[in-house]
Amino acid sequence: MDTGPYFGIDHDGRHPAPVSRRGFLQKSAMAIAGGVLFACTGGKPTPKVEDPVPGVDTRWPIKRVIYVMLENRSFNNVFGKFPGVRGATVGVENGVEKPLIRCPEWLPGDLPHDLAAHRLSVNGGAMDGFGTGVYGSTYAYTMFDEDQVPNYWQWAREYALSENFFASAAGPSYPNHFFFVAGSSGGVADNPENIRTRQENGKNFKSWGCDAVGDDVFVFVTDPAGNLTKHNTCFGFPTVGEQLSDAGVDWAYYSAVPGQPGYFWNAYNGISNVFHTDLWHQHMRSVDRLLDDIDANALPAVTWVTPRFQLSDHPPFSTGHSHNWVTEIVNKVMRSDMWEHTAIFLTWDEWGGLYDPIVPPVVDQLGLGIRVPLLTISPYTRRGVIDDELGEFSTPLRFVSDNWGLTPLTERIEKTHNFEHIFNFGRNPRAPAIGRKKAPTFGTPWQFPGDTYTGWEPGTIPVENPL
Repeated sequence: MDTGPYFGIDHDGRHPAPVSRRGFLQKSAMAIAGGVLFACTGGKPTPKVEDPVPGVDTRWPIKRVIYVMLENRSFNNVFGKFPGVRGATVGVENGVEKPLIRCPEWLPGDLPHDLAAHRLSVNGGAMDGFGTGVYGSTYAYTMFDEDQVPNYWQWAREYALSENFFASAAGPSYPNHFFFVAGSSGGVADNPENIRTRQENGKNFKSWGCDAVGDDVFVFVTDPAGNLTKHNTCFGFPTVGEQLSDAGVDWAYYSAVPGQPGYFWNAYNGISNVFHTDLWHQHMRSVDRLLDDIDANALPAVTWVTPRFQLSDHPPFSTGHSHNWVTEIVNKVMRSDMWEHTAIFLTWDEWGGLYDPIVPPVVDQLGLGIRVPLLTISPYTRRGVIDDELGEFSTPLRFVSDNWGLTPLTERIEKTHNFEHIFNFGRNPRAPAIGRKKAPTFGTPWQFPGDTYTGWEPGTIPVENPL
């Protein structure tokens, strides 16, 4: 196997050999906490696969699902002005109405979006506590116009936009990325603690998963009664990827690799039964090679995608560059032989501190979180659907489960719908609606491979920024 140039090394400098999943389960008490090889290549695509699941039947004519998660946008921030949705152009801050202004393509820094910030934002259902932190009062109450995210709006018109879709957890990235692959966070409600201490002590902040164990990083876990216990950042709950493997259905998870910005979003890095087994080597791929794999028609049946930090839509990086990267992904799929049998789910991992007027439903101790966008793009999607069914990150997993005949893995997946109502599988697949890249108003284009991206530094606002 060509593992490529990116790898992790455990604390005594050795490369731990992968073990079989059965071997891991037999010897889990002996599992080391260090890193393992990341099976990816910098530019060499996977060999072409004509049928990603030969001999495996699907319920619907969808043979590939691509599930993409970007970062830190509320539904209202991206689609609040889209015709026919429950959006708002006037927000509320501390009980006082506040008109929403045009969102800059680039935000100079992060808005608070941890568990505490979520509680402040929702404020018991008043939805008026978004203006916290250094940048909150100025940037939380903003929204995009169509010209800033034109293809997202075009896909909403041509395919389906879910307007009643929420983050799975009432908090930040860490728990929501677990829901993205498992329909559960194992009780995690917030980001790990002591990360700032690691950075201040000069330790390399590469991950908050299994390769961070023993490095004084921990997270609080909530039980069904609401009690908090301290846990390391390596968990053993099952994931949908493992279910697919057991069913003989191929899958892949594309992400930044160890040492690259955005690697900490790799949810499987925090799942010991993947990270410490051969599943890690078999199914983890560098996001740098995603476009090449699409060109080679080499995507497996189910693909999860998380971006490099620079292309994630996460402040302080440009929405324009993120928009163009996603456009290239979708366009390449549309132009490929895969299009006629593919469904793409595009969402954002949480609200990022940005205003939304809709109160999140309470379904359990962990969520739901503030509303986020979800686009469903497929030749079988009904044109222009504004889907009002309640959904969260477990909902695309229900589609995967039902399509490949899997038993719903968690209660969240079991209780949600499967999106069948937004598809018309009785008609011929529609021709694609190819998007055009927009011209970002500032910043340099992303550059792969390598970490040579030159972005704006936090705290400096470029002239082009309308605020």
